[in-house]
Amino acid sequence: MPRTATAATRRKPSTRPKSGKPVKSAKSATPARRAADLGALPEWNLADLYASIDAPEIGRDLDRGEAECLGFEKDYKGRLAEHAATPAGWPALAEAIRRYEAVQDLLGRVISYASLVYAGNTSDPRHAKFYGDVQERITAISLHLLFFTLELNRIDDALIDKAMADPVLAYYRPWVEDVRKEKPYQLEDRIEQLFHEKSVSGYAAWNRLFDETIAALRFEVQGRTLAIEPTLNLLQDRSGKVRKAAAQALSKTFAENLRLFTLVTNTLAKDKEISDRWRGFADVADERHLSNRVEREVVEALVSAVRASYPRLSHRYYALKAKWFGKKALASWDRNAPLPQVEMRTFRWTEARDTVLSAYGAFSPRMADIARRFFDERWIDAPVRPGKSPGAFAHPTVPSAHPYVLLNYQGKPRDVMTLAHELGHGVHQVLAAPNGPLMAPTPLTLAETASVFGEMLTFQRLLAATTDCKQRKAMLAAKVEDMINTVVRQIAFYTFERKVHTERKTGELTAARLGQIWLEVQAESLGPAIELKPGYEVFWAYIPHFIHSPFYVYAYAFGDCLVNSLYAVYEHAERGFADRYLAMLAAGGTRHHSELLRPFGLDARDPDFWQTGLSLIGRMIDQLEALDRT
Repeated sequence: MPRTATAATRRKPSTRPKSGKPVKSAKSATPARRAADLGALPEWNLADLYASIDAPEIGRDLDRGEAECLGFEKDYKGRLAEHAATPAGWPALAEAIRRYEAVQDLLGRVISYASLVYAGNTSDPRHAKFYGDVQERITAISLHLLFFTLELNRIDDALIDKAMADPVLAYYRPWVEDVRKEKPYQLEDRIEQLFHEKSVSGYAAWNRLFDETIAALRFEVQGRTLAIEPTLNLLQDRSGKVRKAAAQALSKTFAENLRLFTLVTNTLAKDKEISDRWRGFADVADERHLSNRVEREVVEALVSAVRASYPRLSHRYYALKAKWFGKKALASWDRNAPLPQVEMRTFRWTEARDTVLSAYGAFSPRMADIARRFFDERWIDAPVRPGKSPGAFAHPTVPSAHPYVLLNYQGKPRDVMTLAHELGHGVHQVLAAPNGPLMAPTPLTLAETASVFGEMLTFQRLLAATTDCKQRKAMLAAKVEDMINTVVRQIAFYTFERKVHTERKTGELTAARLGQIWLEVQAESLGPAIELKPGYEVFWAYIPHFIHSPFYVYAYAFGDCLVNSLYAVYEHAERGFADRYLAMLAAGGTRHHSELLRPFGLDARDPDFWQTGLSLIGRMIDQLEALDRT
């Protein structure tokens, strides 16, 4: 619970939900890697953080961080209440927070670099050892910071309120108030220390085992041996035989490793149950709600609204898609298949870049200028490589540096949307960085706003430029599928997690039971027009959010519905919307979602709010049905 630099070892960077030659060091990365028909794909330049994993600056920064933490503990442990008690002590308390923030940035830079190197090639033993060693060292160093938030929360509320009269302390008020929200759940110092130290050999070790296992898996598809990302990509292939072969390869390999995935899932669910029980969280998802700074009733309203919408959204859409394929129901591996008789475009890298930048620029030149830096300054790693982390993410690193984006770019229209999504995160992270290490991070519910909004801008730009009726239909269908994947599918994931974590309280779940729960929630969300074929029951096994960030997934649905409502305001707004939008992003974690949405006339606590967002998806399905009638 206490906030220390090692939060970076557990917190995953913002990621996009999935429908997935090793870099030896930062010096070896060049922008010249090429995939067939895609052009030169960039590899990130991590030298802005450190030159290589052997750079002497890493050891020096770790040593400096250790000295800073030891000095910090010596200067402030046991004295915070004394400093808060009188105006004479307020400057010392403000200086303590400033020093705490500075060491967060210093140690955060090292762990960010280690995690990015590791993500670039999780199968490289040198990278895995480097990442593990840095995790352990920072965990040990930051033990000397552990007292700070615990002691801060033991100060009387009235004293803290009075201390906020100090101008420097007043600046940190949002962070202090956030920390104090965790007060009811913090434990005695020695227990917090034990939780902290054992994280490296506990959940962090299981996270790492999962990552390395997934990266090392290989799938046999029609005579080819593939890693997970290109295999998942084949589920969008034009050939039904290829899609089926890919799905069967995935299920076969997942099933062969199901004992390990079941153990990881059970262990981490039990680990969370122990932590929740000791801290006093009443509900399995309450810790996530607290970290997201969102009320449980708001999330419950979202979940209820989405689940009630299944028949008029996902069920209706997949029935329509099955009709396009001349079937009553589609096999599970055809869920994201491209439309028949419509040529799927391949986007070269330069075309994808120009498409996203032009969409961003039409909305806000400043937004495009920030996004352009990711290309010009090599903050993006795009190629698919053996051992590379699957999927995509934007890592904020630390405010004194800049974000990095990881993609597995393969030229499909969805890859262009993924680029737009992750650049949205990146722009958000750049804008929020001036708030500093303590207040730049944004709760997950709002962290997905910029990414989904970036996707929407890019989609509308592409749609406006498309005049061919078949292509427009294909684009609308792809967008509806993305929105269903982001809203319906993620709420189904959340439902799955709730069932798993609830049942885990009374004992381990077998692989068969996990598969049964998975099929139940998928059948409910996808509807009768998707036939869940044998083998699909193991597809829960590869979802990384279940492992790294329990209950993260509802943030995608929150963000998508919020953006749908926000975009409706934008379409009817007068001048000044872009400035208000960028100001919202620049606020980072300094303001509650209700305060940030107020200038747009939106309120997530209003029951009608979610219906507004969901109705946009419904209207797009209406358009597809109308195109069928013409």
